[in-house]
Amino acid sequence: MGNDAQVDIPTHSIEQAITRTKESCIVNRTIQTLNYKGLLWSCSLRRICLSALWLPLGALVFCYVTASIFQADDIHETHCRVRNLAVNLGEACYWLNLIELLALTGVTYVSNRENYFVHEKIFIIFMVASLLHMLCRARVGCLASDVVEPVRTNKLVWILFFVAIVATIGLIVFFLRHRLLCRPLAFTWFSICEYILATANMAFHALIVQDLPVHELQVVCPTSKTN
Repeated sequence: MGNDAQVDIPTHSIEQAITRTKESCIVNRTIQTLNYKGLLWSCSLRRICLSALWLPLGALVFCYVTASIFQADDIHETHCRVRNLAVNLGEACYWLNLIELLALTGVTYVSNRENYFVHEKIFIIFMVASLLHMLCRARVGCLASDVVEPVRTNKLVWILFFVAIVATIGLIVFFLRHRLLCRPLAFTWFSICEYILATANMAFHALIVQDLPVHELQVVCPTSKTN
């Protein structure tokens, strides 16, 4: 019966193996330290690409915001010096209102019995100017709802505009029925539509009381004379 052979490993060989392992670990740590010693920031290529895609949009928003704050008048003009917002409509409201008042004066002083042709044409001018004035005022209220205080009455303006449109259509229809077909009560309904149109027009102009609640007209005497 034989015994298993036992191999004696010298103690110094084990110590040499341990020493070589420690030296190898030290070398690896040194290499890692040298490789990452200068790294300050790292980012994936995907994130870089996404960031690059967001840069143009960010620049666009930044330019719009800064231009709106510091160059509000310039951004609404083109190279033709034409504005895009409510300035032209505001001027149109002024001139249409002036034409409307002049036409109303003409209708008042030129009777349809004395000069029906002139009275009719002036009345048509009054109707067209009045409706266009309402439409421009309502449109200005929509465009300038964020900066102009009087536009709080803009819904009423739109309601009166549509009432005036319906009354105008009825006025034309019943006028034609009266003049061309001689239908009974056609002129009565024509007059009713005319009264509705006039009432809507007066209500439209009465809205200025709501549009200018804190404004005042003052006449003052100067304290000193100037040459």
